[in-house]
Amino acid sequence: MRHPMTSPTADPISDMLPRLRARARKLCRTHDEAEDLTQETALRLWQALHRDGDITAPDRYAMITLHNLARSRWRSRHETEELADDMAQTAPAAPARLACAELRAAIMRLPADQAHLMALVLAGESSPQVLAARHGVPVGTVMSRLARARAKLRVDMGLEGKASVVELL
Repeated sequence: MRHPMTSPTADPISDMLPRLRARARKLCRTHDEAEDLTQETALRLWQALHRDGDITAPDRYAMITLHNLARSRWRSRHETEELADDMAQTAPAAPARLACAELRAAIMRLPADQAHLMALVLAGESSPQVLAARHGVPVGTVMSRLARARAKLRVDMGLEGKASVVELL
């Protein structure tokens, strides 16, 4: 069966349509996509021949155009899957980051001795004995400063009574 666009003529575009169509079938998923690609290539070649007229190798020009159009279509094709609410793997990090930033700002507003101790605790130092030795003060003083700092932070952060700072996160 002969394709309607491939009648034997002296037109170079009509003569190369079977080769373009065959190559397009190798580059496309479906017959319809290949036909669209072939027609788009033929149109571009026709426009170039009538616009410039100085194309010395129309068959080569057509094959390069065909490949470029196919590549352009591949790049523009985005296979995406619609996301559902239950597909989320992790909780959003923004609220935790904001809470940490607010906590750091509240620590900076404490008196200097309390702020320094809380900064060390925040950095991972949890032993009152190590903190006392590092500052050259009794363990009881460190415990008292930490207790006052935590009480002030609870008030500043809007936590109730003996609530843990973990509730901020």
